[in-house]
Amino acid sequence: MGDNVRSVDRILDLMELLAEERSPVSLSELSKETALSKTTVFRLMSTLCNRGYAEKIDSEGYVLGPKMIELAGYHIENLELHTVARPFLADLYSEFKLTVHLGKLEKDKVVYIELMERKNLKNREESGLGVPAYTSSIGKCLLASMSGKELSDRLYRKPLKKYTSKTITDPEEYRKHLKTVRSNGWALDDEEYLKGRRCIGAPIYDFKGEAIACVSVSGNINELSDDRLPVIREAVIDTADAISLRMGYVK
Repeated sequence: MGDNVRSVDRILDLMELLAEERSPVSLSELSKETALSKTTVFRLMSTLCNRGYAEKIDSEGYVLGPKMIELAGYHIENLELHTVARPFLADLYSEFKLTVHLGKLEKDKVVYIELMERKNLKNREESGLGVPAYTSSIGKCLLASMSGKELSDRLYRKPLKKYTSKTITDPEEYRKHLKTVRSNGWALDDEEYLKGRRCIGAPIYDFKGEAIACVSVSGNINELSDDRLPVIREAVIDTADAISLRMGYVK
């Protein structure tokens, strides 16, 4: 077993011990239970504390930190959202036979937690983790819900890259664009990430009224033509509203 794998194994042992105990666990107890030296345990616990996965309670010992609760919350939320959303996404896919996404933000990227598509779809670049949020209808909907400071921290730390001739890269223009998205309650990616592709999305809200995810439909410019966009847009909004209602959102 390599040193890195061994360290991970030891850290997991320590976290499992903390999870099993209702009260703080001392350095000596952790050392005894894991058969590791106090020096090694102290070093590993310091790393966990620095990352928020553990906390030192004065002289009493260690407990699991808030980061663990945060990660567990994300996992539970994703499971619930995924379960609630799937039948509505399936209905949306059945209606238009176009790619349907359920997406969230991961820093300045969009990650798709559900993707329904035709098997012969060639444009795989738009799936998975890594689509720049500012070019995506999902990203736009979620960025539009943020405060000015949060938006700046997420989006404007570095220049926005131009992927196509339609990509909005000017910060002031983009802020105005997001204001329109916020007012409309939906967003359009009009060939801003991939030439020839459009995507229309609407936000999903939880019981606190926070935008937690987004539903979108994508296709080529013929499939999402100007004539078809209004019909697809209303279906996407209705789908997002139905999921929001079941996530506890009340308008």
